[in-house]
Amino acid sequence: MSPRITSALLTDLYELTMIQGYHHYKLNPNVVFDMFFRRQPFQGGFSVFAGLQDLLDMLEGLRFSAEDIEYLRELGKFSDDFLAFLADFRFTGDIYAMPEGTVVFPQEPLIRVHSTLIEAQLIESLLLNVLNFQSLIATKAARIYLASEGGTLLEFGLRRAQGVDGALSASRAAFIGGAAATSNTLAGKRYGIPVSGTMAHSWVMAFDSEREAFERFAELYPAGTTLLIDTYDTLGSGVSNAIEVGRKLLSAGRPFAVRLDSGDIQYLSQKVRVRLDEAGLTEAKIAVSNELNEEIIYQLVTAGTPIDLWGVGTHMVTGGSESSFSGVYKLAAQQQGGRYEPRMKVSDNPEKSTNPGIKQVYRFYDAGLSPLADLVTFDDEVVEVNRTYTFHHPYADYRRLRLQSRSRIEPLLQLCMKDGRAVRLPLALSEIQHNTRRNLSSLDPTYTRIINPHIYKVSISDRVKEAKLAMLKRFLNSSESEP
Repeated sequence: MSPRITSALLTDLYELTMIQGYHHYKLNPNVVFDMFFRRQPFQGGFSVFAGLQDLLDMLEGLRFSAEDIEYLRELGKFSDDFLAFLADFRFTGDIYAMPEGTVVFPQEPLIRVHSTLIEAQLIESLLLNVLNFQSLIATKAARIYLASEGGTLLEFGLRRAQGVDGALSASRAAFIGGAAATSNTLAGKRYGIPVSGTMAHSWVMAFDSEREAFERFAELYPAGTTLLIDTYDTLGSGVSNAIEVGRKLLSAGRPFAVRLDSGDIQYLSQKVRVRLDEAGLTEAKIAVSNELNEEIIYQLVTAGTPIDLWGVGTHMVTGGSESSFSGVYKLAAQQQGGRYEPRMKVSDNPEKSTNPGIKQVYRFYDAGLSPLADLVTFDDEVVEVNRTYTFHHPYADYRRLRLQSRSRIEPLLQLCMKDGRAVRLPLALSEIQHNTRRNLSSLDPTYTRIINPHIYKVSISDRVKEAKLAMLKRFLNSSESEP
């Protein structure tokens, strides 16, 4: 179940002032907008697309309530006629998007919105908010999952997340990216994510002895006890008391684990593993936490550190070193005289000049069904296997390559909303997570490595390049003719 944000006030003020202008001047043609992103976060080689189902749920219920209309009236910026128009607002457009969990790359449309200009403009801020944040967190979680070599990740980020909604959205996105469970019980209920938790140091400190604290916890939760052993002396009383309690649990066939939350994780986990094995507790697991990120986890895994579960909080749910996903939303086509005419933003920075027209993205695969490259085409272009295509650099410069796929070519943008209603039942979050893992495993490891990844090729077709160059030339000539 997704959060139902229904107030259409969740937008930037300038969206409302612009659409009042469109309404006033009766400028409301059918348009197509693209959402894409400019660069990979975390200096990585891939991103994970997430947030789509939440967005669709919100768009279906988006309304201006009577209270919303009254608030806008009090601002003194909007006419009665325009407010009456907003009172009847519904999103009635079509949306094409890549499936959630798809690995994605810069400069290709992740989502395509077909609607009136007013509708497309009004949903811009909401769309970018939902997709940018969840794609950032899903990407971060996927990087951590890969660094752990498919280990068990527990998302512990509620107390460090960016507010209540940020915490819920982060739990959802982290699960898509690879987390096995969350500590956030509301996220567990809302999204059907498995929940997991252990104990805090305060539990241990609240009892007269560490041994008593462990015993009481094991009595209450014998089916899955994890004991926090670093409150006082990890390699002294902590592991010793845990061994005594753990022996009773394992003799009764109960799973048992210890958790480290401070100190030198590599050194302590190695010493704890030796102590547990010497005590005959070879089945006991070791969980660790404390400001973990993909670089730390990668180092620990590479060193062969005996860790079974990874509790990751702050860096997973906030993005860590990366504060935002670079997604943008641009007008690509506008209907005039019964046909769609391409639209293009032109910039002195080539990477900020957009690709015009209504587009599709095709993923080319090799014989082993590993992605080779993505080709951005017009949506009416026919792309087939066993034909050779020219892949032009998206900045419309001289770089290009010739590529053929003899195995598979997949169109990535799929219709997911028609006339403002979702066209299919939502997938279970576990299915989306499976899609992420399938996508990641299909990529060549050079694209998913944590350090210095290979750059995946996203290119534009002959027709898109020709249209882009023609529009650039026209704009250049127009600017030169101005006084």
